[in-house]
Formats: sequence, structure tokens, C-alpha cells
Amino acid sequence: MEESTTKMAETVRRAEQLVKTAMKGNDASHDAAHVFRVRDLALALAQEEGLSLSPGSMEIVELAALLHDIGDYKYISDPSEAKTAENFLVEEGVEESKKLHILRIINEMGFKDELAGLKKIDQSPEFGVVQDADRLDAIGAIGIARCFTFGGSRNRVLHDPFIKPRTDLSKEGYMKKEEQTTVNHFHEKLLKLKDLMKTVAGKRRAEKRHKFMEDYLTEFYEEWDGKA
Repeated sequence: MEESTTKMAETVRRAEQLVKTAMKGNDASHDAAHVFRVRDLALALAQEEGLSLSPGSMEIVELAALLHDIGDYKYISDPSEAKTAENFLVEEGVEESKKLHILRIINEMGFKDELAGLKKIDQSPEFGVVQDADRLDAIGAIGIARCFTFGGSRNRVLHDPFIKPRTDLSKEGYMKKEEQTTVNHFHEKLLKLKDLMKTVAGKRRAEKRHKFMEDYLTEFYEEWDGKA
């Protein structure tokens, strides 16, 4: 047992280093700090949801959270980079069932695929806490900061009252960002995340962050219109 715990700790340490290396060039909306926040949130949610009673579950949660953005399509230039997380798990000798569970969590976390109903969403508690943690980091004060950071990195218009939020949220429609504004992203995705939380702990935390975004947008629009 002690040997297994030590090996897992070493795997986690190497995963942390992989995150730092692989995400070094990313903008601050999807950098290593984001991943480490998600990892910490996921482990906290897992504790609240009772997953700590199963050490194997906590290992799956931590590795899935650490590896969830490695090979993100928005940041890779070489398609082979999409296999980085899988290759890492193989090299670390992670047992097959655990490896497959981690990869399933990573591959099914996407917002666009869930809305489009393109994938059968993993219903495991480990999936729930990792996805909820990632979505919690997309809303609230940090979510607002990340949203504007990403929009700025893509030279997006901040806000344009004549460009309305899109109603076509199919996978293809969601990925067409040409005329997207940063503020519209709140309406197309971020304000929807509260109701997509999978865990009781995630839903509880999402309430406060969601309210913060609503209050922020109210103030934003009033200032934009010169009313505040």
C-alpha cells in the first residue's frame, strides 16, 4: 500500500510538471494556474461528495483534473499533441481500468458536446466532480477574468449591442467564433453552467459565482449605456 501511495505521488508530481511545460505558452485563461485551481477544487468537491472513502477515486479525480486541458484543441498546432495525456498515463504505467476512466472523463467534459448531445456523458461521481470543478473556474470572479483574458488573446470585440448572442448552439455553431463578442460568451455559455452542475457540492458553490456574474453584467451594461 505504501509503495503504491509513493508511486502515485510521483505520478502526480510528474503530471504537475507536464502541465507546467505543456501549457507554458498559453494565455492566462488556460494556463497551469487554471489547471491547479481545478485540481484543488475537484479534490475539495470529492471530499464533500464522500469520494475520499475510496482512495482510487481520489487518484482518478486528481489525475483527470491535472490532465484535462493537455492537448486542448484551441492551443495545439500538431494533432499528435491531443494524445499527450494518454501517452503520459501509459508511460506512468497507470492500470488500464483507471487509465480508461481518466481518459473518459477528459474526453467527455466538453460543453459543446454535452449541449449537442454528441456524447454519452459519464455519470460516475469522479466525472461529476472534475467537470464541476472545471466549470466553477469558468464562472464567478475568476471566470470573468478568464473570459476577458481569452477574448483579448483572440482580439475579440469587447461588446457590440448589435451583435446578439447566438441561438445556434450545435457543436458547429458554437465553434464559429468569427463575429463573437466577449460579453456574448456569458450568455452563450457561462450563465448556463450553473444548471449543468452534476454534484450537490458543485451546485452549491455555483450559486454564489453565478449571482456574481449576473450582478457584474448588470453593472457592465449600465456603464456601457452611460447610466451608472
